[in-house]
Amino acid sequence: MSQGKYIGVLTSGGDAPGMNAAIRAVVRTGIYHGNTLFGINRGYQGMIEGDIEQLNRYSVSNIIKDGGTCLQTARSSEFLTKEGREKAFKNIKRFGIDSIIVIGGDGSFRGLHQLIQEFPIQGIGLPGTIDNDLYGTDFTIGFDTAVNTALEAIDKIRDTASSHSRLFIIEVMGRTSGYIALYTGIGGGAEDILIPEAPMDMQKLTAKLNAQHKAGKKSSIIVITEGEAAGGAFEIKSNIEKVIEWDIKVSVLGHVQRGGDPSAFDRVLASRLGYESVLAVMNNENDKMVGMANNTATLTPLEDTWTKKKDMDMTYLKMNEVLAAQQEKALEVIA
Repeated sequence: MSQGKYIGVLTSGGDAPGMNAAIRAVVRTGIYHGNTLFGINRGYQGMIEGDIEQLNRYSVSNIIKDGGTCLQTARSSEFLTKEGREKAFKNIKRFGIDSIIVIGGDGSFRGLHQLIQEFPIQGIGLPGTIDNDLYGTDFTIGFDTAVNTALEAIDKIRDTASSHSRLFIIEVMGRTSGYIALYTGIGGGAEDILIPEAPMDMQKLTAKLNAQHKAGKKSSIIVITEGEAAGGAFEIKSNIEKVIEWDIKVSVLGHVQRGGDPSAFDRVLASRLGYESVLAVMNNENDKMVGMANNTATLTPLEDTWTKKKDMDMTYLKMNEVLAAQQEKALEVIA
């Protein structure tokens, strides 16, 4: 393994609980192995502006438990230009940095990949996004905490739904990925889960809800992803109201899912990925993302993280349909 490297670490895109744990692991692993570590503040924009500082092991003391990111994050339109990336490269070379570790999602990885293609710089990505939508890793940093945050809200909403005999439509984050909705829906005992990976027929949904309501069901929970093809929560509410006379409420959980102290799972995952990212740098790996698959550290080409689709196990969705069913399936008579 190569020692004595000058490694810069940054967080980019949307923040995710556990990013601080990853930063801590990168810094302390890097220093332990004889490297020099730099924190690049405010993502790629900070790189462009030269907002860079050397870090020591005490720079990351007591941050493992904190949400957000101590390095802050930002989206940079300037970095999308060749001139902006050239300015960023000149700044990191001014500090002697020869390797970059980027904690973020596919947009952040696209930027890192482009920088590597244009300039002589080594780069490794860490999957930091609550959406859990990156190919090459079973789980992303922040996903578990976001699910638990949403689940806590759903449990509270279930109480008021039952008390008032209401149907609640709860919209969670995830863009084009339904992982948060799927996991919180199952954990919260939702009657229906609407995700982009399995588009729902509105006619089928309303017929199902109408049957449940006529059978005497007093309350119900539907969890949807913000990017659901059938429309947002308010549009789905409007469509259901045309068919069913039910007191329907909408709750959009929004950015509360990004905040809060990271769960134990996210702290451990982020620490492992941060540790493995430094080893990858020292092994001269480049243009790859460190992930975890089947509890084993893996390396995936950065380009694969956005060109390949992460498969979702639809057994979980079918399982939820069975668990939420209002009646037994008719037994088949075997001759």
